[in-house]
Amino acid sequence: MIELSVAIGDYDRNRPLFDGRVKIDGAKPVMMALSPEEMFFRAMRHEAFDVCELSLSSHTLRTSRGDAPYTAIPAFVSRAFRHTGIIVRADSGITEPGQLKGRRVGLPEWQLTANVWIRALLEDEYGVRPQDIHWVRGGLEEPGRVEKVKLDLPAGVKIEEIGPNDTLRDMLSDGRIDAFIGPRAPTNFVPGNPDLRWLFADPTAEAERYFKKTRIFPIMHVIGIRKSLAERHPWLPVAVYKAFVQSKAAALEQLSETSATKVTLPFVEEQLRRARSLMGDDYWPYGIEKSRHVLEYFLEAHHRQGLSKRRVAVEELFHPSAMETYVI
Repeated sequence: MIELSVAIGDYDRNRPLFDGRVKIDGAKPVMMALSPEEMFFRAMRHEAFDVCELSLSSHTLRTSRGDAPYTAIPAFVSRAFRHTGIIVRADSGITEPGQLKGRRVGLPEWQLTANVWIRALLEDEYGVRPQDIHWVRGGLEEPGRVEKVKLDLPAGVKIEEIGPNDTLRDMLSDGRIDAFIGPRAPTNFVPGNPDLRWLFADPTAEAERYFKKTRIFPIMHVIGIRKSLAERHPWLPVAVYKAFVQSKAAALEQLSETSATKVTLPFVEEQLRRARSLMGDDYWPYGIEKSRHVLEYFLEAHHRQGLSKRRVAVEELFHPSAMETYVI
């Protein structure tokens, strides 16, 4: 029995691992529920955890450079349509994606996975290239946020760094930027604030249209295992993957039991039925093959946006033992 430090998000699909309903074969996990920002910073800067959630973008970038500290398993614990990730000022006159051209758009970091997806969405679906936007980068809520990796931007892309005491939240509030993209909305984006709104009037409908066209449900995070640990214990990646699969299955079973809603949100039963109608019963798949087209698309966009030095192959991201599993 080996002891593992495990840092993951506190999501319903992970909760059976936290409360012990699901075990990791041969391991005694020390579980930590952390925010993505803290996990990713500590993992990429200090390799702080044995097993942890990883930004798909950061893992791809490090894999392309040949210095990735983790190998991944295809447990896609964070997925999201990012149509809600574009916020504009109500007085900007921006009512459709094409009107972002020439505008000042804030972002916390260029390399964030959500931002890779949003830029790909804007370019491939609406004809708005990264070169068409005046990018403004810095901390969302606090000054001083830095880009975690050195960037080699595509020709024609320019990023302006905000002042040392500025935040993107305040710049969006006072009109120094016209729009914002990112995985986390600024704290002043609330229903009672008439100055800010989503770019898409109905982002859910827009996301459904996108899925019907592309069959893509964007992947944000994977689960990483420290490479040195996987080399010493080659059985471990499959054991960890098996546990995450079982944990998701337990969470979905509980979510489907709607006699008493498990989520503090109205309309859960309706949304669950809507997701299955659109995306099938396995609407949040783990494993390579059901999401290969999603990964291939992301890896191409990641390279095109100047983040990965070369086009990474899907197989390079994952531990070989997690690429297939047994059947009975």
